[in-house]
Amino acid sequence: MIEEVTREVQEKHVLITQLKSEIGRVIVGQADLVDRLLIGLFTKGHVLIEGVPGLAKTSAVKALAQTINADFKRIQFTPDLLPADLTGTEIFQPKTGDFTVKKGPLFNNIILADEINRAPAKVQAALLEAMQELQVTIADHTWPLGEPFLVLATQNPIEQEGTYPLPEAQVDRFMFKLLVDYPSKTEEKEIMKRVGFEHEIEIKPVIDRPGLEKIRSLINRIFVDEKLLDYTVDIVSATRKPSDYSIDIADYIQYGASPRATIYLSLAARACAFLKGRGYVTPQDIKSIAPDVLRHRIILTYEAEAEDITTDQIITRIFDSVEVP
Repeated sequence: MIEEVTREVQEKHVLITQLKSEIGRVIVGQADLVDRLLIGLFTKGHVLIEGVPGLAKTSAVKALAQTINADFKRIQFTPDLLPADLTGTEIFQPKTGDFTVKKGPLFNNIILADEINRAPAKVQAALLEAMQELQVTIADHTWPLGEPFLVLATQNPIEQEGTYPLPEAQVDRFMFKLLVDYPSKTEEKEIMKRVGFEHEIEIKPVIDRPGLEKIRSLINRIFVDEKLLDYTVDIVSATRKPSDYSIDIADYIQYGASPRATIYLSLAARACAFLKGRGYVTPQDIKSIAPDVLRHRIILTYEAEAEDITTDQIITRIFDSVEVP
């Protein structure tokens, strides 16, 4: 069983190489960001990317969308945006006296929600139904969204001017929250050489929708040992009741991770194994992907903020304390 799945994974691995190669024509470095975007694509997991301006967040998402033969729409979030600008609205036709529905940009396969935290909460809330239930309600009618449907959102750090914190209900619908850091000196030198000295690069589609569905089906068949399932549950449970695992961090956690964290962590670990060419999950797969799944689902107390304790530090202490199978 595992050998058969591993063989199929390795056969599909040529597609991963092609995808990364095409994205690499535009993006220099940022290997972890590219891997997480691919995992989100393969598992139907929405991705929130945070970083200061100029770190190629938008470029990475656009490059990923261009490698897939699917409908893509970029939405620039601004303070004056309205919910109907995303979902669509009914328009009155004076000649007939009827209303017709004009569908909004959410009726595409891949949505780039650029600088999502620059729009107020009422606009961000318009995404909730689409992200969770893959449908949009306009007036009295509910419209299903196409497959695949993926929201890839970027945001600048909350501390910057003119931004709004995302509602917890919306943040929890993102599989990952990725933190993008500055490039290395070598990477920045390569960026400097490319920008302004080359013609606009055209990225060729590598995979279509049926091919994407085959990969998703294969990832669901990747083997996860029962002990690793227990390990995943223990990690998430430790964010809610750390004292059960003899971890002295209860004063720093207001709310632990939701059950979505367990689901996404298991699914992301399978996709992580797929990217590495394996048909089975290892503890390292879980440990490497867990910070991106958990960091936006742990709500810290005022005491943690006063002591400059971050969610990543909390996650590190949990991994140091929960026994690895």
